[in-house]
Amino acid sequence: MKELHLTEDDGENIITVTKAVSSSTRYNILKILSREELDISRLAERLDQTEANVSAQVKQLEKAELVESRYEPGDHGVRKICKTAITKISIEINSGPGSQDQNSL
Repeated sequence: MKELHLTEDDGENIITVTKAVSSSTRYNILKILSREELDISRLAERLDQTEANVSAQVKQLEKAELVESRYEPGDHGVRKICKTAITKISIEINSGPGSQDQNSL
């Protein structure tokens, strides 16, 4: 299991990652890709969306380093095959001394 652990020192990465998973489409892409690798065409079919839209959503997930892609020969050119890069995301907001006691719910 590859975990992405972000702390308060990773402010920009936290924003990038949380924006990436805040979209229901991108979240659904992550769920699907956590079970199997798929190319953009098949992913678009599963989501009932256009390839252009799915490709743009995958780019956002790649930017956040949540999805990895590779290219393989296809029937009509190359296919972009995608898979999840992580299986768990954790964000620690306050990692300073005593943060455990201060942030208990």
